[in-house]
Amino acid sequence: MAFKDIKYRNAKPKAKPYKLGDGDGLYLLINPNGSRWWRFRYTFSGKEKGLSFGVYPATTLESARDKRTAARKLIAEGVDPSVARKEKDAEKVNTFRHVAAEWLSKNAHTWAPGHRYTVQRTLDKDIFPFFGDKSIGKIAPGDVLEALRKIESRGVAAHRGCQICGLVFRYAIASGMATVDPSATLISVLRKADVKHYPAITEPKDVAVLLRAIDSYHGTFIIKHALKLLPLVFCRPGELRNAEWAEVDFEAAVWAIPAEKMKMKQPHLIPLSRQAIKILKSLHEVTGGGRYVFPASTSAQKTMCANSFSWAFDFMGYKDTMTSHGFRAMARTILDEILQFPAHLIEHQLAHAVRDANGRSYNRTSHIEERKKMMQTWADYLDGLRAGCKIIPFNRRTGTDG
Repeated sequence: MAFKDIKYRNAKPKAKPYKLGDGDGLYLLINPNGSRWWRFRYTFSGKEKGLSFGVYPATTLESARDKRTAARKLIAEGVDPSVARKEKDAEKVNTFRHVAAEWLSKNAHTWAPGHRYTVQRTLDKDIFPFFGDKSIGKIAPGDVLEALRKIESRGVAAHRGCQICGLVFRYAIASGMATVDPSATLISVLRKADVKHYPAITEPKDVAVLLRAIDSYHGTFIIKHALKLLPLVFCRPGELRNAEWAEVDFEAAVWAIPAEKMKMKQPHLIPLSRQAIKILKSLHEVTGGGRYVFPASTSAQKTMCANSFSWAFDFMGYKDTMTSHGFRAMARTILDEILQFPAHLIEHQLAHAVRDANGRSYNRTSHIEERKKMMQTWADYLDGLRAGCKIIPFNRRTGTDG
């Protein structure tokens, strides 16, 4: 084959482009700048058309002839080689992985950091290995089910994975890259998700012991301060971990969490008690020069690890009996049953969906003065428990002590 390649290797550029034919429509186009391209001319449905087979010598003569043979075979079968190439190129671009990345780029910026991490991790770990590089229009329900069954084999429910796949497929349909959602019928065949209840301590005497354990915790400065602040604000753990100094107003004594960080996508205000302010000011001396209140130990550009709280509770001996999320149940129970605060104030402070008598959602400043009093009373109550004081709260329902 080498001696037949001589005329192509020795071809010199001229003032104008010219062709060196190889037969059956294949030729080498030599340009004045010295570049040499393999071209293939053919007729399909009465129209003359052309294809590029690559640059010579990167694309060898033998490779160009193989491509010509394959193109001729398609023509004989009634398939236009140009159309076939475009479809093949589209399949390479429209893989599930590519479409998922595009979907994430358009949506993930509105999500809380924790949710964004969970979605990306599910895709990377559980979905992409199975059909990430397959054309999204050619993925069958069986492909998706195989991935979901693998998730279930770890002893966990696969509903989140199925829902994420469905969102990507529906984005592909809306974008014209697919016509069906192969995950749509699979929810019914998956193992039902277990209802998850977070362990929580709600008995005052046990809360007192827990608070003292936190005070005695020998972890890092940042994690210890996060543990001390969490019961005072009882927000979702991810909201605390991702807190930014720009959201904290020391003068007004409030922490304003923007909507994009909240589960319900509504901005939220957390009144800060004197105790909470003291903890935050102590933190500010260490982390106040950066963006995050609780930065990671490895980088000030990242927040503390999502597992930091659970590791701390395990270390303190509270494995399976208390979680960072459990402070919400603790506050809800004691504020209602012992401190006798109205349920709508508690639910509003928990950032749950609360509506007024006309069915309208309260805004973030609703009952703010009452909530400030509640949060200060709550902080004082916790101080009393920690100190071992016997507290007989004023009953706000009956107007009496006890």
